Amino acid sequence: MGYDKIMCWKCKEPIAEDLQIFRTTDCPHCGASLHSCVNCRFYQPGSHYDCHETVDEEVRDKEGANFCDYFSVNSNCSFSGSVLKVEEAKKAAKNAFDSLFSL
Repeated sequence: MGYDKIMCWKCKEPIAEDLQIFRTTDCPHCGASLHSCVNCRFYQPGSHYDCHETVDEEVRDKEGANFCDYFSVNSNCSFSGSVLKVEEAKKAAKNAFDSLFSL
């Protein structure tokens, strides 16, 4: 489809450039849904519904396949808003909060 370079959000394995990503397309390496929020270039945790696009309804399962019309595969391979980074940020925030009350 003319992407720069795409990879699976979950296993980080490269995906063939000519693979068309539909709602039911899964990663050939790990089976994760490729048409999902966490694999989209508009996914941004912390923004409205965790999306840079103006979506009317929240997609609750960010890792599962969805019908979002704004979906555009993340082709920069950075996954700056990936689930792993979000979990790391949550853990760091909790540790910082806990340290406020430790003696």
